[in-house]
Amino acid sequence: MRAFEAAGRHGNFTAAANELSVTQGAVSRQVKILEEFLGVDLFQREARGVILTAAGRRYLTMATSVLDQIANTRVDHLAEPGKPLSISVLSSCASLWLLQRLADFNRLHPEIRLHVSTSQEPVDFRRDGVDIALRLGRLPGRVPAPQDAPFSTDMVQDWTGIEALHVWDEYIAPVCSRRLVMGGLRIDDIDDLGKLTLIHNASRPDLWHTWLQANGASMPADAKSIWVGQRFMAVLATREGQGVACVAAADIDLLEWRHELFFPFDLRVPTGDAYYLLYRSDTGRRPEIRAFSNWLLTLRHIVSEQGIVATG
Repeated sequence: MRAFEAAGRHGNFTAAANELSVTQGAVSRQVKILEEFLGVDLFQREARGVILTAAGRRYLTMATSVLDQIANTRVDHLAEPGKPLSISVLSSCASLWLLQRLADFNRLHPEIRLHVSTSQEPVDFRRDGVDIALRLGRLPGRVPAPQDAPFSTDMVQDWTGIEALHVWDEYIAPVCSRRLVMGGLRIDDIDDLGKLTLIHNASRPDLWHTWLQANGASMPADAKSIWVGQRFMAVLATREGQGVACVAAADIDLLEWRHELFFPFDLRVPTGDAYYLLYRSDTGRRPEIRAFSNWLLTLRHIVSEQGIVATG
């Protein structure tokens, strides 16, 4: 294209060759290759020289514009804007509330370019290629209390050189859709759960047992059950009025549509687990990691002060 543009501008191959510091034959060959690629004749070749065809004149206008844009483009404009920050989060957190709230982070920090991935697995920062991870679990060396939930997951493959920033503790409680009570259904005490369908989360099968045991109750023998595969599926099934789910309260408090749900009992039970923001010690001072950490901590205050869903 450069050979064609110079030849078209000068009106001959010799002047184009002198400008580009190549031979006249090289310019001729390049123009011929371009013509074969486009499937049209760009020059009419005569004994006294070459003349642009009508197609050549049109293409010269486009070629000149494109080459001018390339010449005038600053190199720093070619790079993607912003500093990259790769985040790995639990799929339920991402699906239920995090992705919906990232617009606020992007507004506050337009200089940071986020890459969000989801995983339930213990994070390996070098293998996974992530800078920061949001995980739920217990710190190494912590001795479980008698009332802690029996089920907990490892947060990282290897704790060597890893720092953990506590975001919030996990509390669980039954939650249901307001649709269930709009028809006159009453949920006044735990015994009323036997009249409802209980939604169980297969990835955390202990939640109902943990909550009931902490409140001196057991699984209602006559309650119907629905099993789903993930936390966010339990919440979505609850939203559709399919039953009552025992879930992490923070997942509900942070929902943009939390007004559709409510906690029928003012009885939130700690599981002994907590949400942690994990990162490598050698990268913890990066401004983009600190910015995301500070932003996420503000969501903790939303949970504790502003976002609490009403109880029954």
